[in-house]
Amino acid sequence: MWWLVVSQRKRVVGGALLGSSWMVGLMLPPYLLSRAIDDGLTADDSTALVTWSGALLAIGVLNAWLAIMRHRTMTKIRMDAAFRSVRVVTEHVTRLGATLPRRVSSGEVFTIGFGDVAQIANVLTVTGPGLGAVVAYAVVAVLLLAISPLLALLVLLGVPVLAVLVGPLLGRLRGAESTYRDHSGRLASRLIDMTEGLRVLNGIGGKHVYAERYRRHSQTLRTEGYRVGAMTSWVQALGVGLPAVFLAAVTWVAARLAAEGAITAGELVSVYGYAAVLVVPVSFFIEGAYDLSHGVVAGRRLIRFLALEPHAADPAAGLDGPEESATLHDPASGVQVRPGQFTALVSARSADSAAVVERLGRFTESDATWGGIPLAQIALRQIRERILVADNEAALFPGTLLDVIGGRSQREREAVERAVDAAMVRDIVLGLTDGFDSRVQAGGRNLSGGQRQRVRLARALLAEPEVLMAMEPTSAVDAHTEAAIAARLYAYREGRTTLVTTTSPLLLDRADVVCYLVDGRLAAAGRHSQLLATQPEYRRLVSRGLDEPPGGTVSDPASHKAQETVR
Repeated sequence: MWWLVVSQRKRVVGGALLGSSWMVGLMLPPYLLSRAIDDGLTADDSTALVTWSGALLAIGVLNAWLAIMRHRTMTKIRMDAAFRSVRVVTEHVTRLGATLPRRVSSGEVFTIGFGDVAQIANVLTVTGPGLGAVVAYAVVAVLLLAISPLLALLVLLGVPVLAVLVGPLLGRLRGAESTYRDHSGRLASRLIDMTEGLRVLNGIGGKHVYAERYRRHSQTLRTEGYRVGAMTSWVQALGVGLPAVFLAAVTWVAARLAAEGAITAGELVSVYGYAAVLVVPVSFFIEGAYDLSHGVVAGRRLIRFLALEPHAADPAAGLDGPEESATLHDPASGVQVRPGQFTALVSARSADSAAVVERLGRFTESDATWGGIPLAQIALRQIRERILVADNEAALFPGTLLDVIGGRSQREREAVERAVDAAMVRDIVLGLTDGFDSRVQAGGRNLSGGQRQRVRLARALLAEPEVLMAMEPTSAVDAHTEAAIAARLYAYREGRTTLVTTTSPLLLDRADVVCYLVDGRLAAAGRHSQLLATQPEYRRLVSRGLDEPPGGTVSDPASHKAQETVR
């Protein structure tokens, strides 16, 4: 929050001056009114009455202008703070890159980028009318001191007493809001996960189970919301009620002094006016403390998010990678991806295969090597340019189909056509109204799951990486399409290093070497046919239990895929 203030110091100073001038201006009418009463009405002096009344009108017009300018300036300050915070969050999201989903949920990022940023920006109101309230408080104390030291002492002591009464509630509110904020972030993550996976949840019949979990979590959030609401209602009630009680106390003391003749009728009116107007800065004190309580909770969340460091601060720093294609080795699993080969990675748990790919693609820290050189020591920029990890969660930005497939580089139409045919995207091109010029919505929402998968694969192939690692590239397509992709993918990448994670027999049958993982470690490696003959667990995994007919021979895996598709 201090950084947000310093970043727009001139505007903040202007807001503080306008807020202070406006607050002090609110204190002048009671004084002018008292002079009009004492010097004009009581003394029966028409000239003095008109003069002081004119001054009262002038200060009223000036205060109206100051109020407008103060509000405009403070709105700009809050909006500037919000946009600066959003920009910082966006830049940090970009800097974290592919490490972000592994460290922070999408719901948490969403809540930070919208809810927390707004709360932090709102705190900057303290720099305008909040500071003005302090100045106005001091001015009223000086004016009252000239009338009655007792009244001045009452005002000086009254506001700290209000702070003492409200302070403990603000502390409890901060704790309740912190808990509420935790639940809110987790619930937002669950909602986003459920929305993104709704089609899959429907397919496996898990929608109602997940919805019930969301309902229970939502009820927990509602309970915490009631706690926050109860605290907030007390703070806001005290913000309105305590200043009124304070006004009544000051007015009662002033009335007693006027009855005793210690102050004049005009001074009594001015004291009432000062006390009445003092409700405004006192309310700002309480409101500012309330906003600050919100802002501290939100600010801590944002700071913790900004404290996350990417795995490599400088993508250009490090050693050069091997000059020619070289073997990628993952000591944690024992997997070796040899140059120029089409390698398949098989595991009963897809997370084990994904972990190997993430280590070899340097998305997680590991002891993996490339040509004997530790990946951790190679410049990250080189790794990203030469090794491409293609997964089914890669973003599809809005644009024409040609732009989506082409990615960041402009490629010749012939190259695009080859990638499109290899990934079996031709039917998508023909099926859309404007072919390659058809618009693709953000995230590919106007495409089916299988179409999005093939578009992502075409984009990865068109990038022509030295090493391509594709995670489950055919998991959402039918048997016929999968068989075609398997043949074309192998032909397209012939002679170049390729790794796919899959349990599809159609892809495995094309692989030069298959690495079979058990509990994350390499259990066997060889051709698909060899592993079928020598590894019973592998055979059961890739053929889904259909591999042992009554005759005891291994049946055709491709036919099993077709049978599964029909079912």
